[in-house]
Amino acid sequence: MICQKFCVVLLHWEFIYVITAFNLSYPITPWRFKLSCMPPNSTYDYFLLPAGLSKNTSNSNGRYETAVEPKFNSSGTLFSNLSKTTFHCCFRSEQDRNCSLCADNIEGKTFVSTVNSLVFQRIDANWNIQCWLKGDLKLFICYVESLFKNPFRNYNYKVHLLYVLPEVLEDSPLVPPKGSFQMVHCNCSVHECCECLVPVPTAKLNDTLLMCLKITSGGVIFQSPLMSVQPINMVKPDPPLGLHMEITDDGNLKISWSSPPLVPFPLQYQVKYSENSTTVIREADKIVSATSLLVDSILPGSSYEVQVRGKRLDGPGIWSDWSTPHVFTTQDVIYFPPKILTSVGSNVSFHCIYKNENKIVPSKEIVWWMNLAEKIPQSQYDVVSDHVSKVTFFNLNETKPRGKFTYDAVYCCNEHECHHRYAELYVIDVNINISCETDGYLTKMTCRWSTGTIQSLAESTLQLRYHRSSLYCSDIPSIHPISEPKDCYLQSDGFYECIFQPIFLLSGYTMWIRINHSLGSLDSPPTCVLPDSVVKPLPPSSVKAEITINIGLLKISWEKPVFPENNLQFQIRYGLSGKEVQWKMYEVYDAKSKSVSLPVPDLCAVYAVQVRCKRLDGLGYWSNWSNPAYTVVMDIKVPMRGPEFWRIINGDTMKKEKNVTLLWKPLMKNDSLCSVQRYVINHHTSCNGTWSEDVGNHTKFTFLWTEQAHTVTVLAINSIGASVANFNLTFSWPMSKVNIVQSLSAYPLNSSCVIVSWILSPSDYKLMYFIIEWKNLNEDGEIKWLRISSSVKKYYIHDHFIPIEKYQFSLYPIFMEGVGKPKIINSFTQDDIEKHQSDAGLYVIVPVIISSSILLLGTLLISHQRMKKLFWEDVPNPKNCSWAQGLNFQKRTDIL
Repeated sequence: MICQKFCVVLLHWEFIYVITAFNLSYPITPWRFKLSCMPPNSTYDYFLLPAGLSKNTSNSNGRYETAVEPKFNSSGTLFSNLSKTTFHCCFRSEQDRNCSLCADNIEGKTFVSTVNSLVFQRIDANWNIQCWLKGDLKLFICYVESLFKNPFRNYNYKVHLLYVLPEVLEDSPLVPPKGSFQMVHCNCSVHECCECLVPVPTAKLNDTLLMCLKITSGGVIFQSPLMSVQPINMVKPDPPLGLHMEITDDGNLKISWSSPPLVPFPLQYQVKYSENSTTVIREADKIVSATSLLVDSILPGSSYEVQVRGKRLDGPGIWSDWSTPHVFTTQDVIYFPPKILTSVGSNVSFHCIYKNENKIVPSKEIVWWMNLAEKIPQSQYDVVSDHVSKVTFFNLNETKPRGKFTYDAVYCCNEHECHHRYAELYVIDVNINISCETDGYLTKMTCRWSTGTIQSLAESTLQLRYHRSSLYCSDIPSIHPISEPKDCYLQSDGFYECIFQPIFLLSGYTMWIRINHSLGSLDSPPTCVLPDSVVKPLPPSSVKAEITINIGLLKISWEKPVFPENNLQFQIRYGLSGKEVQWKMYEVYDAKSKSVSLPVPDLCAVYAVQVRCKRLDGLGYWSNWSNPAYTVVMDIKVPMRGPEFWRIINGDTMKKEKNVTLLWKPLMKNDSLCSVQRYVINHHTSCNGTWSEDVGNHTKFTFLWTEQAHTVTVLAINSIGASVANFNLTFSWPMSKVNIVQSLSAYPLNSSCVIVSWILSPSDYKLMYFIIEWKNLNEDGEIKWLRISSSVKKYYIHDHFIPIEKYQFSLYPIFMEGVGKPKIINSFTQDDIEKHQSDAGLYVIVPVIISSSILLLGTLLISHQRMKKLFWEDVPNPKNCSWAQGLNFQKRTDIL
C-alpha cells in the first residue's frame, strides 16, 4: 500500500505546488550564502545537505524560514491518510553555519498537506547564491548554483527572481503584498547555474531592495524567504585598468594601474605578483589603498607577473575580478633613473646594476663613460651596495646637440666592455627672461617671454605659472607650491604673450616658466613683478610747438597723462622736419613742468617735436612718443637787415639827369625772420628832403637822379616791422670822379673761376666796400655783381665762363660820400694768363720728372742684383775646394 502511494506521487509531480510564507527579510551579505530546504526532525545526511548545518531545526534556533507543505492531487482524490510533514527553507552564510529559520508564530505563514519526504531525496534542495551590483552601477546580479543535481533531467528547471523597490510600496506591513513584486526570468545554463539581472536606477542605489527566489525543479516550486539589500553596499567593481610596470629613479619596480570608472567611492586593491630570475623565485600578495605598489630589490634579467583586483575601501563590497596578467622583464643592465632631464648648473646621479653572462658584476668593478668617448673620473663614483654603482655629475653645462641626438649617453661598463644600453642625460638652459608692463590705464598687465635662448626638446610643452601674494614682492623670489597656469599665445615676433586682467597693483606676481616633458618638469628661475612698478604711462597729450615771437625760441608744451599719479619725468626730442629727422634730445626732471623753451639755429624752419614720460623714481617704462607736433613758419622778428643792392645808370653822361635802376636780391629766411611782405625805398636829397616809395615784392626799381647827391636805402618789411640794419648807397656827381683804383686784372683759372685782383692808390675818403661787375660782351645778358669787403685785394669769382668770349670786369669803390670812379677792363689780362699757364706747366712737369727718376733708380737696382746673380752663381767658393784647404787667400803669393 505504501509503495502504491509512492508511485502515485511520482506520477503527479507536475501537480505539486508549494506555497511559501514571507517573514522578516534576510540581509544579503557580500559573500556567498546558501538556500536549503528540509523537513523537520530530519538529519542533514538524509537530505544530503552540506556538512556543518545544525540538525536542530527548532523554530527557536533561527530567524528566517519558509514552511512548505506539498499537496498531491490526482483526479480530484485527496490522499489525506498520508502523514503530514512541514518542510522549511532557510539561508546560511559561509561565515555563519547555523541555519536561519523563522518563528512559527509569524503571520503570513501557510501550511498545506505534507508530502512523503522520499520525494525530496530525488530533488535539488540546496543552492549557492551570491549577489552583487555590477561595476557600471546599473544592474544588480544574483548568481544561483544548484548543489545537488536532479536525476530526472527531463523535468523543467527554472529560476525566477521576485523583487520590489521602495517607491512602489504602500504603507506596507512586515511582508509586502504579493502584487507589488516584479518578476525577472533568470538565465540558466545546462549545469543548472542561473544568472538573475535586476535593473536598478542610479537614484535608488542607496535604497533597500526586497527580493525572493522562485525555483522550479522537476515540477516542484520552491520559494525562498524574503531577502533585503542596499545595492550600493554590494558593488563589484570592474577590474583595474592600465596595469603598468616600470623601474623608478630609486631602482624599485613600480606597479601602477588606474581605478575603474563610475565607482562612487574609493577602493582598496589586492596585488599579487611573482618574480622569476636565475637566482630568486618569490611570490607576494599585498593589500594597498593607492593605485601603485613599489617592489624593492629588483634584479637584472628577471621576469615579473602581476595581477590586481579592487574592492570598496570603507564599508561592505565585493572584490572585482582579477585583471589580465601583465608581465615585465628587466634588462641585463638596469639604469635608474634611465633618463634624466635637468637644468644647467645642477647636480645629478645615475645608478646602475650590471649583469654579464648570468652573473652580476660587483659595483667596485663598474666604470662609467660619457658618449663612449670620455671616461668619467673615478672621483665621481660611489659604491651604493655590492651590486649598485653610482656616478654623479656636478655643475652641468647645457647639452650640445649631436645631429639628431639631443642628449648625452651615459654608459655603465665593466672593466673590459660596455653594454649597448645606456642612460640619457638632457641638460637644458632654462634661464628665460620674463618682462611685464602695465598699461597706462592701470587695468591690465602684459607679460612677454621668448624661448629663443633655450634648446628645444621634442614633445615638451612650456607653460607660464604664477602665484599672487597679497602685498608686494619678497626680497628673494621663490617658486610657491600653490600656483596657477596662465594661457600665453605665440606672437609673430617669436615671443609668447600673456595678459593679466584684472590686476592688483600692489600685489606681487611671482612667475616662472615650467617645461613639461615625459621625463619630468623644469622651472625657470622665478621673477616677481609688482604691477605698479612696471607701468608704461600713456604718452603726454596736447603737445604743441611754436617759435616764440620777438624771443625766437622753440617753445614746447604738453599735458601729463592722468595715470599714473606718480611724479613723472619727461623726454623731448626735436629736429628739422623731413624724411629722416636728426633728433636732438632734452630731459625735463621737474614733475610740475608743462613746457620748455629751447634755442634752435634756424627760426624759419619747420620743426617736429615729440614728448614721452616715465616715473621720476626710475621705475617702469618710458611711454610711447606722443604724436608729433610741428611748428608753423611765421615772422618772428623784424628782418635782421635790408637787402644788398646795386644800380644800373642809364642816360647821357653830359646831362645832369639820369635814370637809376636799383637791383637787389630777395632776402633769405634767416635774414628776413622769416618772410618779406614788401620792400620800401627811402630817398634822401639835400634839396627835396626825404621821402619813401613802396615797391611791393619787386626786386628792381628805377628813379630819376637829378640832384648833386642822392642817397637811397632799401628796407625789407615783414608782419613785425621794417629791417633795422640797412645798406645805403649815395649817388654823387663829385664822388663819381674820385679814382683810387690804379689797376685791375682778371685771369681765368678754369671755366668756372676767374681771379680778379687790383691795386689801389692812397685816398682821403673812407672806403666802405667794393662792387665788382662783370658781363659777357657778346651777349645781352644782365649784369652780375658782388659786394666785396674793402680789405680784400684779390677775389675769386665763381661763375660759368667761356674762354673764347669777351668779358667786361668793373670795380667800383664805394665811399661813405658816394660811389667812386670805376676801373673797367674788357678782356682777360694776357700776361697773367701766360704766367699762370707756365706755372701750371711747372706744377705738372716737376711731379712727372720726380716720379720718372724714382722709377729709373729702382729699375737699376733690381737689374744690378740680377746681373750679379747671373755671373757669380756658378763660381765655386775656393774655400770649399780640396786643393785650397789650408791656404790663406788674404796673403800675397809671388810666382817666380
